[in-house]
Amino acid sequence: MDQEGLNADQIMRLLYHESGLKGLSGISHDMRTLLAAHAEEAKQAIDYYVFRLAREIGAMAAVLGGIDALVFAGGIGEHAAPIRARALERLEFLGLSIAPEANAANAAQIGAGRVPVMVIPTDEERIIARATVAALGLRRADS
Repeated sequence: MDQEGLNADQIMRLLYHESGLKGLSGISHDMRTLLAAHAEEAKQAIDYYVFRLAREIGAMAAVLGGIDALVFAGGIGEHAAPIRARALERLEFLGLSIAPEANAANAAQIGAGRVPVMVIPTDEERIIARATVAALGLRRADS
């Protein structure tokens, strides 16, 4: 705040709208946009994302003493087959590999190695709504 002379609203905008993939690429925070772009900045942002994804999966596997299965979920995990494939290319030593056809089809089971790899759709908004209802002590309409 002091160095750049930003107020709290400007910092929130910077953190929530101008950082991450958008900050790295200068193009977009949306992986679909970056995958479709031909700009070098988009490629660099994707490369860094894949590097970090593989690094974090590998770190978690190390901390846990191995991996029984890997689940991709959420926007990029559910819909970005190229990202899943590229990340797992780096993790074959853990027994993780992808069946290219299943991956391209966003199938539920996309693994081809000894460790199962799955894509499981999520509904984050529903989970947040349920947690809010529970926290407020209200009854759920869809119980």
